[in-house]
Amino acid sequence: MRPCCSIALRFVCALILALACAGANAQAYPSKPIHLVVPYPAGGPLDIMARAIGQKLTEAWKQPVIVDNRAGAGGNIGADAVAKAAPDGYTLLMGAVATQAINPALYSKIPYDAARDFAAVALVAQVPNILVVNPAVPVKSVRELIELARAKPGTLNFASGSTGSTGHLAGELFKTMAGVDMVHIPYKGAAPATTDLLAGQVQLMFDNLANALPNVKAGKLRALAVTTLARSPAVPDLPTIAESGLPGFDLTTWFGLLVPAGTPPEIVAKLNAEVVRALNSNDMRERLQRMGAEPPANNTPEHFAAFIRSEAAKYAKVVKSSGAKVD
Repeated sequence: MRPCCSIALRFVCALILALACAGANAQAYPSKPIHLVVPYPAGGPLDIMARAIGQKLTEAWKQPVIVDNRAGAGGNIGADAVAKAAPDGYTLLMGAVATQAINPALYSKIPYDAARDFAAVALVAQVPNILVVNPAVPVKSVRELIELARAKPGTLNFASGSTGSTGHLAGELFKTMAGVDMVHIPYKGAAPATTDLLAGQVQLMFDNLANALPNVKAGKLRALAVTTLARSPAVPDLPTIAESGLPGFDLTTWFGLLVPAGTPPEIVAKLNAEVVRALNSNDMRERLQRMGAEPPANNTPEHFAAFIRSEAAKYAKVVKSSGAKVD
């Protein structure tokens, strides 16, 4: 046999062996516990959904899914831990709009590359924010709020859970599109922001729907609109900001499953299939509905990756126009 033929044969055999091993590894996955990193404290909507999905994966695969809360730096600490983990499918990230789309523009430096260091698996939920005002504010619609803000520039304060949160950036986008001057008051979390809103220390807030709805139903806050393009099934009678005078207004809180870049596509596909199956179960649908969310109709890794890219581009513009920065 000629030397060149021998070399080519060895190459083909090695390639076949590598593909066979990759296929075997994907079929065997998972063969040990999986760690699901949540880059925020326990108890929030993202953490609750992560634990629910983790339980579904545990039941399906008979391997424990361990939820690991690694909070700090606006989600950057937990996201960075996953970015630097082995790309073998055993370390997952419940990423969010902040870690994947906002923080790269908001922070002067973050320890990971949101576009390069992750592979998208599945979008878990998109939750609308809701524009609420203290009942003492004499407005009952978005148009009336805009009129009041224009008549009294700089006198309305809007709260948010933190600088760079979707609540903050929703307010900045509102200011830009409506041409009004309002003052942003950042808090260390949604709870203290809500407390001051209820007390009238601040006048309005673009809050997470699940967090705001109990106070709206109790008459302690007045809801004006949701921040998404489409109305929320949780509050179908509440208009969108887009249909209330600011066409194109669209901001949402979202989170989804990601893995380190380089994770074998067979494992990504297996994770995606099981997460989509979990999201379409009756009990998970009920959880999502209570949050004002629904599972996405088309939820492939490719669609989620494209969605993240579009969100990153959108928030880069919002952050730039707002001038918000975290050093």
